[in-house]
Parts: sequence; structure tokens; C-alpha cells
Amino acid sequence: MIFIHSLSGGGAERVAADISAYWVELGWQVTVVTQAAADTDAYSLHPKVRRHVLGTAGYSGGGLSGVLANLRRVWRLRRLIKRLRPSVVLGMMTTASVLAVEAARGLNCRVIATEHTHPPSQELPEIWLRLRRRAYPRAAAVVALTAGTAQWLQEHVPGCRLAVIPNAVRWPIESAEPRLEPARRNGRFRLLAVGRLHPHKGFDLLISAFQEIADHFPLWDLVILGEGESREALQEQIDAAGLSDRVSMPGRAGNVADWYLQSDLYVLSSRVEGLSNTLIESMASGLAPVAFDCETGPREIIRDGIDGVLVRPAGDAEALAAHLSDMMAHPEKREAYARRAVDVRDRFSVARVMALWGNLLCVES
Repeated sequence: MIFIHSLSGGGAERVAADISAYWVELGWQVTVVTQAAADTDAYSLHPKVRRHVLGTAGYSGGGLSGVLANLRRVWRLRRLIKRLRPSVVLGMMTTASVLAVEAARGLNCRVIATEHTHPPSQELPEIWLRLRRRAYPRAAAVVALTAGTAQWLQEHVPGCRLAVIPNAVRWPIESAEPRLEPARRNGRFRLLAVGRLHPHKGFDLLISAFQEIADHFPLWDLVILGEGESREALQEQIDAAGLSDRVSMPGRAGNVADWYLQSDLYVLSSRVEGLSNTLIESMASGLAPVAFDCETGPREIIRDGIDGVLVRPAGDAEALAAHLSDMMAHPEKREAYARRAVDVRDRFSVARVMALWGNLLCVES
């Protein structure tokens, strides 16, 4: 049983769809349980995967109403676990993992918790932090995407049985809606960034860095794919810098694979990261990457000076500008890094990642 809030888009949601499909093809009985209804789904499930909706999505509020809402979630999930009797319940992300541990208390099944973002970057109420510290040591295992996150959990949530399992790269990358066709480049070069328009992604730093070097590279344009709450502020920054004809934010693209293939350099400007799916995908597509060496994530994907560039100090727009300038000025370096970048297809292959999951499930069984 895989328990997750919804399938409405995001890295953990995609992983839930992917691993459920993989396991059901092995002949396992797999059920995906969501709080939100199927009409919010961005990812489709394998036809052999069973689906249950708890109907407990929505804002819980604070105080007593929040407590009652979460007790209702635990009660409904526990009732379902008793009825379906899964051998393993996999909680996807922090709150789902905590609820799963509580729902399975005393029942004959094991719970595996997962962290899909680096905890210091999460914006969780204090009550959920306390619940995590209480629940995770009672899980059969806690899976982190990166070694950095595992180390943080070891220090701040003592008693966890930890495993590190990254996300697998989907290759070839599938296309979906909405489709946004890349504009013809007509001899111009494209610097590409992909992600939610949120302060964590550091697109304000990226725009500042590009502003510093734009005059030196008049044939280069910056494209930021994604949607989010920072769109208006970022657009104001672009306009104020006089870069509206050089920097564009077309929106969220389901056919991001087309953009990877029609770009010349990838940039990840995140202040914080888990394990960046877009970074892995861009490298699998043959793009050389430049990324901030933030606390976790990029350093576990990029082999600095071999298949990409890690920018230090993280969050320094001037340092980012300098490294982007170097890569933009040296096509032979971009091409050499790009040839090696495609190794992520093997390093993060479905076979390797699912073998790690198989080992975990066998060891814990």
C-alpha cells in the first residue's frame, strides 16, 4: 500500500505512480491510497494498481479542528489497512508517513516512511516536527533521497533506521499536457531552467546572474519553465532589468523533453534542493549543467568538472554568473560535459533504483 496526499503533480507523486506500476508488473498486489480525489490527478496509475480515496484532503486548520481532521485521516487509513491487510505501507512524504505510522500501530504490517525534500527547507508546523520525531523511530525504515538528508535525519530524528534511495530517471522522458512548443532559435543559444516559481528555486538569483553577463553574450536567451507564486515578482525583476526580450517564462510544459533537446545549457539556481528530477532529466537529455552546490542534491548528481559545474558559494549570484559565462564562452567544454552527463541514465536507472527498493523490502521483511 502506497499512501500519499494526492497525485496532482510533483516528484513524490510521480515516484508513487512509477513504483506502483513497476511492482504490479512484478505480480505484486499494489494499492495506492490518496486523500484527494482522482479528479486532481496529474499522473495516471497502471490499470492493475488499485486506487482508494480517503476523501480527507483539504486544509485542516489549527487547534482542535486540525487534531480532529488528522484523527479522522488516521482512523480511515487504519480501517483500510485492516481491510486490505498489506504487508507494507509506504508513506510518501512527511505528513503521509507520520499518519501511516500512527494508522498501522499494533497491526501486522510494516511502515516505511520517506522524505522527498530536505527537511530544513520544509515549512512544517512545529506539531508535525514533533510528530515526526515520535513516529519515525517506530517505522521499519525511513528512506531519504540523498545522503545529506539521511545525515540530517540521523542527527535530528534519532532512532531512525535509514536508507538512501534516489529517484530513478525516466528515460526516454515522456511528454504530457500542457504542450508548449519551443520557439525557433534562429541561430541563438538557449540557457534553460525548469522548476516551480518559488523562492527556494532561486530564479531571482538566476535573473540577477544573467543580467550581469547578458551584454557579453548577446546571442544567448534565458528560459525559465514553470509556474508558481513568484511569477509576478520575477516578471517585475525581468522588466526592471530591461531583459524582457531576453528572458521568458512560458509556463509549465508537459513536453519539457522537447525543451531539453532544444537548449544549449542547463542551470539549477536552487537555494535548497532534495534530489532534482529536472537536473537528472536535463543531463540524461545531453545538456551540460551548472548548479549551485546547495546543502543536498546537486553534489550527489553532478561530478564537478567531469559532467557539470557546482557553483560555490551556493546562493552567490556573482559566482553563478562567472561559471555561466565560462560555459557559455566555451562550446567545447559544454560538449565534453554533455557527453559525460548522459551517464545519469545508468547511474539513476530504473533497474538500479528498484534494486535498492527490492533490497530494502527483502531486508525489512
